[in-house]
This record gives sequence, structure tokens and C-alpha cells, in this order.
Amino acid sequence: MAVVKELFSAYRNSELPTDGGYIVSAFFDKGSTYSKYEVTAYDNVKDIYLTDEGLTFQADGKKMFILVEPANYSSKHTEPAYRDDFHKIPYRFNEVETIVSRRQDRIMIGREPIITYTSFTILKSTGHNFSYIFYPNDNLPAIMEKFFTDTIWKDANVPKIDAEKAGKLIKNIFNKFMEYKIE
Repeated sequence: MAVVKELFSAYRNSELPTDGGYIVSAFFDKGSTYSKYEVTAYDNVKDIYLTDEGLTFQADGKKMFILVEPANYSSKHTEPAYRDDFHKIPYRFNEVETIVSRRQDRIMIGREPIITYTSFTILKSTGHNFSYIFYPNDNLPAIMEKFFTDTIWKDANVPKIDAEKAGKLIKNIFNKFMEYKIE
């Protein structure tokens, strides 16, 4: 059975796995359904500590990003890597898999992980934003599929059938993500 906990609560209770885990953070635009998700895998933990910005991991990490862009997003023609800080992910259009919903929302999923060396920080959650720690588990790709299907449908307001397509694609990319070694 999968263990999923709110990240900062797990830290306060000394329940973060030091031998590796998967963190999912979500950032929602207050004025629209624009949503950005960050999945961080970490390993080789040297230290974890709280800062004013969030939780800093001195560890090896790799990240994948998912973006849900509503049909009425005004900068949809700007490459995701060149948008303002809140709306940006570190990919260009040719580096993401894209699903266009029946309502013309675009869901963009990075094909390859971004490697973070030495340290990274998970920002504190505010408003409806969240960060969860997913403990390693053999069934984790299926758990991620269900989690992302639900959050893209319910939190990002994408039609359920399109959220299910995105969940399946995220599961396939997540399988490769889990196998990708940091060198």
C-alpha cells in the first residue's frame, strides 16, 4: 500500500525517507485554472532543513514538470521556458508531450527529467498549492496515474476524459523517470 503524506508535516514529524522519495508540488494560478506541477525524485540525502523559502534538500535530485494551460491563456504562443516565473517550466514546446482537451486546455508534460545537483528547495505551500511526499513503492506509477488524473480533473478543471489521457501519459513518462539514473 502506498504511503503519501503532506511534505512539511512529514518533515516536522521526522518522517521523510532519507533513502529517497518522490515529492509532488502543485502551484495554482489564483485568477485562472493555469496549474503547474513539479515531481521531484531525490536520493543520496546529506541533509534536509527548513528555510524561509521552504524545505531544502542537500541531495541528488531529478525533476519532471507538468503544465495545465487553459484555452484563454494569453501567452500560449510563448515557449514554456520563456514565460514569467510563475508560468514557466524548463522546457521548450518540442521537449514536451502535449494533450489538447476537448475544451482546448493544453496539458504539457516534460519528456526528460531535469537533473539537480547538490541541493534543491521545495517552496512552502500557500493558498491551494500543495506538496506531498510519495514513499517508494512497487505500485508507484499506477498511484501517480490516479493522483494526476484526479488533480488535473478536480483541481485544474480539465474534462475527466482528458485528465485520464494525461494520467496515462504521466504514468508512462514516470516509469522512465524512475529508471533514469543521475550521473
